[in-house]
Parts: sequence; C-alpha cells; structure tokens
Amino acid sequence: MINSESVRYSLRNLRHRKGRSFLTVFSILIGIATIFIFISFGLGLYNYTQELTGESSADKVLVLAKGTGAPGLDTTFKLTDEDLKVVERAGGVYEATGLYYNVVQVEKRDEKKYVFLTSYDPSSSLVLEFFNVGAKKGRLLQSGDNKKVLLGYSYLQDNKVFEKGLEVNDQIEINGTKLNVVGFLESLGNPTDDSSIYVTNDYFEELYPDKDSYAEIIARVDLKNIDFAVTNIERDLRNERNQEKGEEDFYVQSFQDLVESYTMVLNIIIGFVVLIALISVFVSGINTANTMITSVLERFKEIGVLKAIGARNKEIFGIFLFESAFLGILAGVIGVLFGFLVTSIAGGILSNLGWSFLSPYYSPWLFIGCILFAGLTGAISGVIPAIKASKINTVDALRYE
Repeated sequence: MINSESVRYSLRNLRHRKGRSFLTVFSILIGIATIFIFISFGLGLYNYTQELTGESSADKVLVLAKGTGAPGLDTTFKLTDEDLKVVERAGGVYEATGLYYNVVQVEKRDEKKYVFLTSYDPSSSLVLEFFNVGAKKGRLLQSGDNKKVLLGYSYLQDNKVFEKGLEVNDQIEINGTKLNVVGFLESLGNPTDDSSIYVTNDYFEELYPDKDSYAEIIARVDLKNIDFAVTNIERDLRNERNQEKGEEDFYVQSFQDLVESYTMVLNIIIGFVVLIALISVFVSGINTANTMITSVLERFKEIGVLKAIGARNKEIFGIFLFESAFLGILAGVIGVLFGFLVTSIAGGILSNLGWSFLSPYYSPWLFIGCILFAGLTGAISGVIPAIKASKINTVDALRYE
C-alpha cells in the first residue's frame, strides 16, 4: 500500500515532468473521449428503440411490396385493396389499414418545398399508434376531411420548413391546390417525418386517381402469436397472388423484427467505432509504458538514494505504479469531461436540426466506467516499469552517472 509521503513524492515528480506527463495524458484522453462520445450516442439510440417498442407499436405487422425505390414510389410491385382485404381476413389479425405516399410541392408565402405527402384512414388508429405520435396542436384528421391537412411538427417552427411557422387554420398549397391546416403532430425526431404532410386516404385518391398501390399495409395482430399471424398473412397473400413460397413479390415484417434489424446494425457500427477507440487506447498505453520506462532510466540514481535511506522494493514499485495509474485516471477524467462537452454541443445542434432522436444518453456507469478503464490502462502500462524500478540494485544505482 502506497503511503501519503510516497503519493506526494510521485505528484512532485509528475509536476517536474509536465511536458511528458501532458503528452501521456493527452494520448489516453483522446481514446477515452472517443469511447465516451460513441457509447453515449449509442445508448441514446438504444433508448430510442426501446421507446419505439412500447405496447402501442409492439403488436403491429408491416406488409411491403418488394421494389428498388422508396415504399409507395416504386410501382413495380403493388399492394392493392384486394391485398388489404386478404390481410384483414388472415388468422391472428384484428384489423389492417393501408397508407399512400407521394412527393409533393408545398407552397406558402411564395416559399416552395418538396416534402412527403402521407395518407391514412382516420377511422383507424393503427398508423398513429405505429409511429407512437399524437396531436401537438389542433386536432387529428377525421373521416370526410377533404382539402384539410395535418402537418408534421416542423411546420410549427420558424426556419424549419418555412421561414415563419404555421398555425391552425392557415392555408398551404399542394401542387397548386389550397388546403386548410387542422393540426400539427408531435415531433417524430427526424426532419423527413417532421416535415411530412398528412391527408385522408379518400382525399389522397381524389388528388391522385391513378394511384392504385398502397405504400404499405399495417396490421394489428395478436401480440402473443405474432409469428402465427405473420405466417398466415404470407400464406394468404401467396394464395391470392398465385405465388410459390420463396417467389413472393412482397414481404411481411413484425415491428419487433424491424427493431431487431435496426439494433443489430447499430451494434455493428458502434462496436466497430469502439474497437478503433480501444486500439487508440492501447497505443496510448504503450506510450504510457514508454514514458514510465524513460522515467525509471532518468531517475536511476534517485531510486538508489531512496533505497539507501530505507525505501523497500514494494514502496518503489508503488511509487511508479501510482504515477502511471494517476496519469490514466487524470486522462480519464479530462477525457470524460471533454466527451461530455462534445456530446452536449452535438446533441443540441442535432436537436435544432430536427434529429432529436440522435440524442446522447448519460449513464453514471458510463462516466465511472470510462474513468476506471483509463486508470486501469495507465496502471497496466506502468506495471513493467514499476517492477524494473523496484528491482534496481542499490549499489549500482548509486554508482550510476
């Protein structure tokens, strides 16, 4: 156990070698800050996926037509009203509804933007439940709402879609048609969804009478038998389309499947980045070991003097191990503070840009873990130099010039 006198001695030596100590701390803190940044944003994304998997979304199944473009925009394969009826009748399905998508030009006060127009059946709550969103201001769409629109959250804000935010009962133009605003949705956390415009399916079909394919079909199924419902939907759609298994021009995914796919990709990306950061920390550990070995060589005679006045091998070992561990902990603290500063600023910028789901999450264990990991890296790096210092022969050290 290192005593207080040895601690003071170690700190004094580190102060006398400020330049080398700074470079050692800097090399470690960069790796720790990188780990902190990516893990904090990763935890934020994991929390976001957990919010998505709430009861309002977990019992949903998505049916999509295969294609090379965005759903609803690539009409190579279609989802028709007949397909919707087949899904509704499938075993394990409680209800189903279809959505349309299209890209439209929206205009207000001579400002023109291109955004997504999404339609849904207001008599069903499936779509809003799937996106886990409600009305932020005004009201939702109702059956029979012709020439009325529900807008995404960004339309409420200045300089998001338009220079000046809109209000309930304002008018906008879509492809030259004037529409009244009845309400605004809560934020979905990304600019594309938050700048979308929503109308009823009936009015969408009036705007685009040639549109004969849903972008997707959402079904509510028995939560305890999701696989059973998915199997039934796939079988019934194959029969309706006269297709063999494996030759489907559609695919069916449960919400859980979507989240698991997203999480798997997220794991790979974060794991790869953290691996790079760990390599950086490993290199920093080698740098720390090199610093401590150099320190041992520079203080060869000094170590001999310490031994001559009664310092034991374990005390010499403790001094050098403490120095390397202290540099690691100091680097960890600064690295964590730097990482916290960067993520706070980046999170604020992303939120202002409309990407609020890309928010960092700070767990106490993230702070503690990063600091302890840095301290452990420093300590391990200093073990060999500390052993070397403790093994120095006193007589040889005192003769050293």
